[in-house]
Amino acid sequence: MSEDHTRELTRREFVRLALGLGVGLAAADWIWQSFRAHNDPFAQAAHGVAEDGPYWSMVIDLEKCIGCHRCVYACQATNDTRDGHLWNILIEDEETFGKPVFVTRPCMHCENAPCVNVCPVHATYHRPDGLVEMNYDLCIGCRYCMVACPYGVRVFNWGERDDENPQVPTWGTPEIERRPRGVVEKCTFCAHRLDAAAERGLRPGYDRAATPACCDVCPTEARVFGDLRDSESPASRALQSRQAVVLRSEIGTNPRVFYLLPL
Repeated sequence: MSEDHTRELTRREFVRLALGLGVGLAAADWIWQSFRAHNDPFAQAAHGVAEDGPYWSMVIDLEKCIGCHRCVYACQATNDTRDGHLWNILIEDEETFGKPVFVTRPCMHCENAPCVNVCPVHATYHRPDGLVEMNYDLCIGCRYCMVACPYGVRVFNWGERDDENPQVPTWGTPEIERRPRGVVEKCTFCAHRLDAAAERGLRPGYDRAATPACCDVCPTEARVFGDLRDSESPASRALQSRQAVVLRSEIGTNPRVFYLLPL
């Protein structure tokens, strides 16, 4: 890609973006000091993950996102989450880049996940493919994982579900069961679709039925998904196009969600 299509994130932009995403000022300033040394997504993909499996990742383009909330609605419909307990949230930032920028935040599916480390009953764990999974049968509702998560992407199910999902059927239909009372929930990268892909002869990131619902529904292709070990996957190609950042890179969680900076 030609030089005039790339840009560098300034310190001022980085700090303001971090503040908008819930990172404290002192922490944001400290993060900036080591920012460049920690934001190589392809180096992360090679760290601590089995070489014989996929490295599932999501790439979100802050330039393309128009804030339509379709990814939020599709996630809520597909995963049957209640209002106020969304697995994918959208934040509008009007100041950092001198123009409105919309930032969506799913689970980061960290390689070094604090939520996995603190769970006393191993209800939160890494799947063989590295994604962070929940075993609702084991979860005791202690919410240690919610406290430990640096990204605020987990929600607690306080009561039995008898509500109607407002996004069904306009934005999809539920593909998984509702979770019971007293457990923690979060984004799964629509793992049920990934698990069924092989037997259906589908490729995650390429085929819609095997790709997270939030990516499928995006009208501007601001969200793409794929295996970073496949150099031609939508995620890999997106990361080759512009500078990307991850959230809170200095704490070594190695998130699988990358953000392309706005132009």
